[in-house]
Amino acid sequence: MKILLIGSGGREHALAWKLAKNDRVKKIFVAPGNGGTARENKCENIDITDIDELLKFALENSIDLTVVGPEDPLTNGIVDKFKMEGLKIFGPSEKAAMLEGSKSFSKDFMKKYGVKT
Repeated sequence: MKILLIGSGGREHALAWKLAKNDRVKKIFVAPGNGGTARENKCENIDITDIDELLKFALENSIDLTVVGPEDPLTNGIVDKFKMEGLKIFGPSEKAAMLEGSKSFSKDFMKKYGVKT
C-alpha cells in the first residue's frame, strides 16, 4: 500500500511512525514532511503543498490512501477534490471542515441546531 500523508507537524510524524510499522504499507510520501518524517522507515518527504499538485502526484503515483493532518487543506476542499477523482482520502469534506476552521461558521451552526456552547 502506498500512502500520501499531508502535513509537516508532530501529528504527521506520529502518523508516519505508526503507519510505517504496518507490513501492508510499502511506501509513505509525506508532503511536505519534516526532519522526523525524513528519518522514518518507508517515508519520503516531498516538497508539494499545492492541492492540485498533490492530486496530480497521487494520481501519477497510484496512491492507495491519502491522510490529511492540517486544517488548511481540509478547509480548502482537498477531500472533495480527491474523491471527485476516485481517490481514497481520510478527512472531512470542505463544508464539514469549516466547523473546525471557522469560529463564526461553527457558532452559526451550533445556534441553528440548538447545540449549547
